[in-house]
Amino acid sequence: MTETATFDEFLKLDIRVGTVVDAQPFPEARKPAIKLWVDFGPELGVRTSSAQITTHYTPDRLIGRQVLAVVNFAPRQVGPFMSEVLVLGLADAEGAIVLLRPDFPVPNGARMH
Repeated sequence: MTETATFDEFLKLDIRVGTVVDAQPFPEARKPAIKLWVDFGPELGVRTSSAQITTHYTPDRLIGRQVLAVVNFAPRQVGPFMSEVLVLGLADAEGAIVLLRPDFPVPNGARMH
């Protein structure tokens, strides 16, 4: 079990939904990854992310898909690419990442409750 977090600590995370508007292979990454451009609506705009999701996804299958991401972490340089948000997922039985997404379409930028 992990360390217990307070509700105030949880509220510090800004987790929002966005729509993937572009996705490209990322051959320069040390581990197989895809570069994502995610639209989080008018307040946040389009943000970038590098995601190690190549087992289940190809760039063309990601465009138009809504995803959940932490949008208030500091940007991270991943090789030649700046990753501005952390797209969220779960590991399947083999450890490959499956993206988290809403069951129904919601407005881009909607915050997770």
